[in-house]
Amino acid sequence: MRLLNRLNQYQRLWQPSHGEPQSVTVSELAERCFCSERHVRTLLRQAQEAGWLVWEAQSGRGKRGQLRFLVTPESLRTAMMEQALEKGQQRSVLELAQLAPGELRSLLQPFMGGQWQNDTPTLRIPYYRQLEPLHSGFLPGRAEQHLAGQIFSGLTRFDSKTQRPSGDLAHHWNISPDGLRWDFYIRSTLFWHNGDALESTQLHKRLLMLLDLPALNRLFISVKRIEVTHPQCLTFILHRPDFWLAHRLASYGCLLAHPEYPVIGTGPFRLTLFTSELVRLESHDHYHLTHPLLKAIEYWITPQLFEKDLGTSCRHPVQITIGKPEELASVSPVSTAISLGFCYLTLKKSGRLTPQQARRLVSLIHDSSLLQTLDVGENLITPSTELLPGWAIPQWEGVEDIPLPKQLTLIYHLPVELHIMAERLRQTLISLGCELTLIFHNAKTWDGCQQLAEADLMMGDRLIGEAPEYTLEQWLRCDPLWPHVLDAPAFAHLQATLDSLQIRPEEEHRHAALQQVFSTLMSDATLTPLFNYHYRISAPPGVNGVRLNPRGWFEFTEAWLPPPAS
Repeated sequence: MRLLNRLNQYQRLWQPSHGEPQSVTVSELAERCFCSERHVRTLLRQAQEAGWLVWEAQSGRGKRGQLRFLVTPESLRTAMMEQALEKGQQRSVLELAQLAPGELRSLLQPFMGGQWQNDTPTLRIPYYRQLEPLHSGFLPGRAEQHLAGQIFSGLTRFDSKTQRPSGDLAHHWNISPDGLRWDFYIRSTLFWHNGDALESTQLHKRLLMLLDLPALNRLFISVKRIEVTHPQCLTFILHRPDFWLAHRLASYGCLLAHPEYPVIGTGPFRLTLFTSELVRLESHDHYHLTHPLLKAIEYWITPQLFEKDLGTSCRHPVQITIGKPEELASVSPVSTAISLGFCYLTLKKSGRLTPQQARRLVSLIHDSSLLQTLDVGENLITPSTELLPGWAIPQWEGVEDIPLPKQLTLIYHLPVELHIMAERLRQTLISLGCELTLIFHNAKTWDGCQQLAEADLMMGDRLIGEAPEYTLEQWLRCDPLWPHVLDAPAFAHLQATLDSLQIRPEEEHRHAALQQVFSTLMSDATLTPLFNYHYRISAPPGVNGVRLNPRGWFEFTEAWLPPPAS
């Protein structure tokens, strides 16, 4: 607050003449600054010593002196912010800013991107919304999911090249011939972010806490019990074989925090600050895998303003730009990809919507120009013709003349692109004699949604990170959407199918069987993908090692900055 007070006092001196020279008494300055004459003399002396102004006093009480300004409050604010950043005083920077979000973004831009501060390589990322608290279990946002993977570790992790599970906290694991016992052998030199040595009993306690969460209980439905069978071994005993188990333990929802301190993990970065304006990560000195080259990652949060009824988290920042204004000319895309995740439409068969009508509706969406002409920004989305590569959507003949129902109800959640999609679909159906009622669920998932039972159609966003086939299996098991899309017998049959699929030890067999499940869902028009996103990261030449990961972010452990010129 000391820097902010000095800036505010300087602004009070500056304001009456807007920086022009002033002829003024010490008494007038003291009144302006809400302080004593003695204190204002101290302020003037300190400001003059700092090179901000020149004060030429006249001898004699009540005499007018000459006040000349050498710097503007704006340039002084910037210099103070840079000074605070050099000293690692991020909170002081935010206090100095105290601006509306739009002005704050402009003010912070010179400090964004990659910089060395106090011999510390730091990457600052301007972000458009507040980050939601990190917690165990499933998280709704891509940014939160990515952060969880930087802060926490799992027993296993997904290899960045093969997308298959490999060792993390567990160095390796063994599976019994019948598939009912899995022994995970824990590394012997592991440390929490607070410096404490990790004990297998702590991992055991946290795993049991995860199983108490309803969604994760459904995910681990085949687990009978978990035991600490050795100080360096955790054993899973199963009711039935589950050859997705290593995948499940590697997914972001199953990463392991300290059982008593939920924001302390063992990942490559530790969380040192989490506020609505700033999130800071610092590298973990005792990380058990490859150490990151960056010392700190900071999210500087400057919320944007959105339509009131869409909430404050309705945009997808799928195209990230890192850099300062003077570098923008040299910024170029360093990594691009089409997301495997997709926005989708599900259709509930009932008396109001028959299977043939559902097929007519899906054909209408994919065979018209509706998806190609969505006004969502240039080069942001691409219409989907496959659920995953090789999992093509079906083609039907003879459905174009099937009359649609007179009324239908669509419920959808974020992102904002689905708001645009819903309105376009409503207008299209009106022209065909079908009135579509829209319900907006202001969230990124269906958790807590009380209106799913009312809907004939549902639109949402299926995020996919590593191991896409496994992610889709997890979606069918855990998402509260599916019991509303399918009737009770069909949903029970789906879960039984997933149970029979998971006992196949060969991964390619599980993938083929899962593809058949989704092919059936698409063939009867229960599910159809709508569009994928164009992921893109742009960076100036000084930020290296930036490579898109499956969540549309980049691996913080791989990014690095060249040392500053001497």
